[in-house]
Amino acid sequence: MTENTFVTKSVRSNPTHNPHPRRRSSLRRHPPRRVGGPSLRAPKIAPAPATAPPAEALRPILQKIGLARRERPKVLVYALGGLEEIGRNCTVFECGDDIVIVDLGLQFPEEDMHGIDYIIPNIASLRGKEKNIRGLIITHGHMDHVGGIPHLLGKLGNPPIFTAPLSAGIIRERRDEFRNAPKPNIVLVKTKMKVALGKHFVFEPFHINHNITDSYGVALQTPYGLMLHTGDFKFDYTPVNEEPADLEHIRSFGDKGVLALFSDSTDAEYPGHQISEQQVFAELEKIFASNPQGRLIFGTFASLLTRIQHLLTLSEKYGRRVLLQGRSMLMYTEIAHELGYLKYKQGIFIEEKEFNRLPDNKVTIICTGAQGEKNAQLMRIANSEHRLISLKKGDAIIFSSSVIPGNERTVQSLKDALIRHGAKIFHYKFMDIHAGGHAKQEELKLMMQLTQPRHLIPVHGNRYMLQEHAELAKSTGMKNENVFVADNGQIMEFDEKGGRLTDRYVPTDYVMVDGLGVGDVSEIVLRDRQQLAADGMFVVIATIDRRTGALVGSPDIISRGFVYLKESRELIERARNLVRRILKDTDPKSPAFEDHLKNKIRNEVGQFLYTATRRRPMVLPVLIEV
Repeated sequence: MTENTFVTKSVRSNPTHNPHPRRRSSLRRHPPRRVGGPSLRAPKIAPAPATAPPAEALRPILQKIGLARRERPKVLVYALGGLEEIGRNCTVFECGDDIVIVDLGLQFPEEDMHGIDYIIPNIASLRGKEKNIRGLIITHGHMDHVGGIPHLLGKLGNPPIFTAPLSAGIIRERRDEFRNAPKPNIVLVKTKMKVALGKHFVFEPFHINHNITDSYGVALQTPYGLMLHTGDFKFDYTPVNEEPADLEHIRSFGDKGVLALFSDSTDAEYPGHQISEQQVFAELEKIFASNPQGRLIFGTFASLLTRIQHLLTLSEKYGRRVLLQGRSMLMYTEIAHELGYLKYKQGIFIEEKEFNRLPDNKVTIICTGAQGEKNAQLMRIANSEHRLISLKKGDAIIFSSSVIPGNERTVQSLKDALIRHGAKIFHYKFMDIHAGGHAKQEELKLMMQLTQPRHLIPVHGNRYMLQEHAELAKSTGMKNENVFVADNGQIMEFDEKGGRLTDRYVPTDYVMVDGLGVGDVSEIVLRDRQQLAADGMFVVIATIDRRTGALVGSPDIISRGFVYLKESRELIERARNLVRRILKDTDPKSPAFEDHLKNKIRNEVGQFLYTATRRRPMVLPVLIEV
């Protein structure tokens, strides 16, 4: 398959296949009849032979039929990420020799993951199966769904990527940053297409709304019934630059019968409906109308293209020109405009050299960093480190995004820094200037009502969010045993009897990306970094005799992040004397065993420091043999 090629292979239905085993027996017991007319003509049946074959002759045939039924492969489903965190979304569907992967995202690091850029899925369970991967389906272009592709696509055997145009553009652009990554084999798809993926899967995309254009859900026809994966979704009846979600298409799946629904859980704890983008537009316009003299500085996600469209439209209306700041902001805007998903007039953007020539009331600044990222544009502005923009009284800072869970403290520190400069701050708790991209409770109920799934599997969220979604499903009448709240890596299996949550797992350990290193930072390395950040390090440098291990001279002590040497001279001297005693106990007749001496210094000095300070710095012995 080549890029920009639509797959139009027709899928011939199997007349003997029934995706709903529960309905099979009722059809046999009650053959269809015409209403108000004669019954259907019975088919002719050949007369039975005069002598039936003996049971012994039938037994091999029956055994062969039973064996074929037993060997019919089950569908196995498991998540390599996205069920215990926000991010790292990746779900694997296996049946026989066919594997389909939905999304391959990254997870941004937590605050105590020092030096880690992001985390990607662990694909150890797919090693040796690369030739069986029929396709990678990408639901939309957010980094928590596409960010792992440059690192993992080659290791997966470079399978074809099925996605929409905007997501394809983002994948290509990100691949250009990783020259060693293979060129992606992208197949563009559109809603209602049917794509055969091996012998056991048929893929059909369906249109949904999110806060990035070209988002869709995934319908997978399997040997045992239809499985739906919503991706990130909401129901917006007045979206920006796209159509509302296709409710009739989604309802058609429910009419056919849905075996399992894998549904977005990010906002499952919130009642009601997500607000519409048109409502956000009206609130943003109030800010433009009420700040005629000052600069307007918007912090938002670079991928939130619906919001960027609002800001461009309002800037044109109120005579402001726009300065974009942030590499990712420029990238997303350029790709979306080239595809026709972002509309604006020529000349709306200003170059940096023009920025200071314009009066404040003629400027709109759109930048990244609303989550308090340390190197993003808004943080640089707040810290007076931006090369172009300096805050002044009268500026309005608008946070047109929600706070990602875990970033609350960082965002609050950012607001504190901004307010010190005299700027006025607007945020989503003050006005409806942000609409989330995830369904709230009433929308989740609507998805269940439309699809009528036999099983519900909450996905995309922390455990609390998944459980809230599960309780919501039970409140609508779904049986407890039909709702699976799974862990990352926990295998679900489906067959003619339905689905079940097993106690089998595949590996889902963190694979951390640190600079150019992928997976070389282990949990042990991360724990060392956390210990260094929490308690610092204590370095003991001693020169010893190579033959006896006896101390030569006085040991040197270096402390970083533990105590200040000049103010802790007594503690340092006691530690130095302890090292002298440790090395003095060495048998002068035996050679020095460096590892033994290091371990002894590490253990005894560590215990001494903990007793004296109730802190455990990392003790690093350095022995120099002479």
